[in-house]
Amino acid sequence: MYINLETKRLRIRPIKLADAGFILTLTNSKGWLKYIGDRNISNTILAKKYIQKILDNPNYFYSVFELKELQKAIGIVTFLHRTDEKFPDIGFALLPEFEKKGYTLEASREYLKKVKQSNQYGNIIAITLPHNQRSIGLLEKLGLKYQGDHKKGNETLSYYSVKKLKEASREQMG
Repeated sequence: MYINLETKRLRIRPIKLADAGFILTLTNSKGWLKYIGDRNISNTILAKKYIQKILDNPNYFYSVFELKELQKAIGIVTFLHRTDEKFPDIGFALLPEFEKKGYTLEASREYLKKVKQSNQYGNIIAITLPHNQRSIGLLEKLGLKYQGDHKKGNETLSYYSVKKLKEASREQMG
């Protein structure tokens, strides 16, 4: 769901090809590489190709959030309808120099509020690595509840959900 939003400090907008420099930096940041994985984006040409793939996928929505005052992109909120999951999932990433200032919570909270108000989705999930404590803390502040850990490929992922599911089984989550 692409939407334009504003908070007290941030502007949230759909990603665009002009964000290639920002995406190059973000996808090569320590946190991205550790918790999301290497996307092999080593230059702005590859960053533009990465963005174009997102724009071409009707089930993937990346929204950039930027500081209003500086008009500088600092993070993203993602909303993905993965084919192997029953519900869409919300995610986020932030440039390391802007961490611990509440920007990701502010952007994610506003985005999630708008998605919920649309009444288009029966539930919204989030998926993270079990040891990503910062992400888990943010998901809990957003009101998502832990549903369980599940093996996906050769890694274990923790699932969180807006709605409490009766049983945290793989069938219900995805």
